[in-house]
Amino acid sequence: MLIALIPAYNPIKTLPDYIDELIASQIFYRIILVNDGSHPEHRLIFDALQKKTNVIFLEHAINQGKGAALKTGLNEVALHFPEAMGVVTIDADGQHCIKDACKVAETLQKHPTHLIVGGRKFDTQTPARSAVGNFLTRHLFKLMTGLKIHDTQSGLRGIPFAMIKPLLNIESNGYEYELDMLMQSQRLGFKILETPITTIYLNDNQHSSFRPILDSLRIYFVLFRFSIIAGLSALLDYGIFILIYYLIDKNVFAALVCSRICSITFNYLNVRKFAFKASGMQHHRTLPKYLLLACFSGLIAYFFIIGFMSIFGWHVVPAKIAAEIIMFVVNFFIQRNLIFRK
Repeated sequence: MLIALIPAYNPIKTLPDYIDELIASQIFYRIILVNDGSHPEHRLIFDALQKKTNVIFLEHAINQGKGAALKTGLNEVALHFPEAMGVVTIDADGQHCIKDACKVAETLQKHPTHLIVGGRKFDTQTPARSAVGNFLTRHLFKLMTGLKIHDTQSGLRGIPFAMIKPLLNIESNGYEYELDMLMQSQRLGFKILETPITTIYLNDNQHSSFRPILDSLRIYFVLFRFSIIAGLSALLDYGIFILIYYLIDKNVFAALVCSRICSITFNYLNVRKFAFKASGMQHHRTLPKYLLLACFSGLIAYFFIIGFMSIFGWHVVPAKIAAEIIMFVVNFFIQRNLIFRK
């Protein structure tokens, strides 16, 4: 049994016809439609859809965001359809054709433990705001997570039932929710399977409520949380290192120890709370592992600095910067996968 979930904010007029075709496909047991606080002029569309026997209509009094609408629908499935295999999410702006919605559903049936993503093809016909947003997000997502997803912003997805309750715990409510879903999938151990779908943009994608600048910044901030904190920590570490280095007769080890103590205190508290949002975890579970990592990365950084200075004749400043850049990647993956797994 599969459920179709459509979050709708100011949907196109042809949505009732689209849902009729979904019902006629006979692949979906029920269709959950969530009105995310649409404008009053769209009331007639929703009134017509409420009368359809296969449609479950849910509603937000005010616009809360696509992520919030998706969570409302997923919560309905978790409560009333525990026997369902999963959910297929479909946008209400006309971007997903019926055959592709059915294709994602059939793929989910074949791979019930995978998160299925309908990947669009981006070419010269793609509106600039969609092409640029997807290009940047795709490459940043790969850089920060190691996952290669062609279409990170696709709203056509097949979600296995086992993922639903964990997805309800995601805090974000806007478009960034879909990016958080991909990262949550990796943390939970669900593989992501991407299947190609048709690319449809009606009137240069004007019906989409996605705001290119604001919503892209929100999505990118999810990826940059760790980088922002790491950058601030690096500035603190760098400043104290240089100060101590010249105060204590150019002693690299002493300068590194002092700067590291200050920067790891700042970094631990902020990474725990803001980057990985694991502030609910007990300190006795995270702090010992974090301190062990800090000692390890500090020791490795020390050898890198000495090596760069002695082998290449570098000054201590570029040597330290190069060493910290190398350790940044190592620290991120260890913290994400071993220390702050929540």
